[in-house]
Amino acid sequence: MTRKKPAAEPRPYHHGDLRAALLAAAEAELVERGIEAFSLRSVAKRANVSHAAPAHHFGDTNGLLTALAAEGYRRFVAHQAAWEDRGGTDPAARLIESGLGYIDFAQRHPALFRLMFGSDRPDYTTPELDKAAYAAYQQIEAANAAVAAAKGREADSTDVEATWAIVHGLADLSSNQRLYRLGTLPAKQRDAILRSIIARNIPG
Repeated sequence: MTRKKPAAEPRPYHHGDLRAALLAAAEAELVERGIEAFSLRSVAKRANVSHAAPAHHFGDTNGLLTALAAEGYRRFVAHQAAWEDRGGTDPAARLIESGLGYIDFAQRHPALFRLMFGSDRPDYTTPELDKAAYAAYQQIEAANAAVAAAKGREADSTDVEATWAIVHGLADLSSNQRLYRLGTLPAKQRDAILRSIIARNIPG
């Protein structure tokens, strides 16, 4: 008589591991199915955890989307900072590269970008998302302040808004594949044109 093997135990998750796994599954679900079909049940299935796990960590669907948007903003800021460093020490060059990083993030993560900037599902009154989103604004603010200081003046809110309007407009069009002519160009040529557009609109 052969003995039955004991059933395999579910993979144990540490708290931080489960949260990260659920956020990764949520982003994959968002990319594949869109926000309209997004649900906690489908995220749990994708993450191979119990149906109750997402609700336990995030409360409800909007809670999970709020946490995902906050994580998106943190990655967004880090992505821009990495691009900004390509500009060396010149403030204007750093601002241009930061703007290009903004656009590049939108191109790489269009579904996440739309969640962050085009959806009313995330709750911006939560401290986590409020802090993460404000950090993204502060990054643009700091880059503009450095350009203004190099020109012997102080930056004002219109500097930030002008830069933000240009790079966000380009990012939004690009992520939705609406920059028809630029979308057909090789990446190096496309980025050169985007740099020139951003440069022309840096406040004097």
